[in-house]
Amino acid sequence: MSALRIFAPATNASHDTGLHPETAARATGIVCALESDATLRATIQRDARPARDEELARVHTPEHIARVAAASETARRRRQRVALDPDTVASSGSYEAALHAAGAALAAVEAVGSGAARRALAVVRPPGHHATASRAMGFCLFNNVAIAARHAQRLGFERALIVDWDVHHGNGTQEIFYADPSVFFFSAHQFPHYPGTGSQWERGVGAGEGYTLNIPLAAGTSAEAHRRAIEAGLTAITRQFRPDFVLISAGFDAHADDPLGDLNLTDADFARLTRLVAEVADTYCAGRLVSVLEGGYNLTTLPQTVSRHAAALAGQADPAHPLIEAEA
Repeated sequence: MSALRIFAPATNASHDTGLHPETAARATGIVCALESDATLRATIQRDARPARDEELARVHTPEHIARVAAASETARRRRQRVALDPDTVASSGSYEAALHAAGAALAAVEAVGSGAARRALAVVRPPGHHATASRAMGFCLFNNVAIAARHAQRLGFERALIVDWDVHHGNGTQEIFYADPSVFFFSAHQFPHYPGTGSQWERGVGAGEGYTLNIPLAAGTSAEAHRRAIEAGLTAITRQFRPDFVLISAGFDAHADDPLGDLNLTDADFARLTRLVAEVADTYCAGRLVSVLEGGYNLTTLPQTVSRHAAALAGQADPAHPLIEAEA
């Protein structure tokens, strides 16, 4: 079993957003940083199968899937991008990129679920956690982490925990699982902030009540308070929910230097949070953990931040704490 498998589909660049915060340079920079570490470089897989319609349909309506495909086709014919919402565009290659982004998340789940890898990271774009069952929004076309969670369940892992630490609330993921007690959605995010959801009172409905936990954080919250809030949330969750599979909606726009947020995490904080979530996976589900890239828009800091995250997933010693041994 390998410690880590990284899926970074070459089609990431096919989603051409133009002058936009969510640009192909994000994924390109991340992959370059990962390749600078010989250990991480050896784990990178650049091909990923496209998700099939039936896999998307576990999360999205047929109308939404068709709408994204049609937007890409229109962009191809007109030779210009098509707006799906005020923040979200499709180019001629966006549908293909979105299929392979979801497919990379599926492949990550398969690698971990089969035991071929202990953990996996999907470096994908477009991101996904704002996409609802029926709507593209917030830079997101298909909800990659939700599709991955449903796939884990199809493989026999009944209870999935999704930890979303993006600076923006994952409204799409919350909506998809809001009435479902088999998927626990946990988000710590800046509030109030885009998209306006994610108050502490949003806890699920019906059978899913109590299986959504939001920790809204005020702009300027210190990194220490932020980390403590996530740790407390994970402790509260695992008192009632024993996951079979853990996923991270890994946004890095809560970084202190990110232009789209006002929180204060550093690279070292993201490494610590990664280890914290990994401990939950180790305790409750034999280490099964998949991380799926969401936001992060500082092209200077993002590559190194994700590299530190990947190293923590792989169990490498934290260079900020060299006396701490890497896990076995």
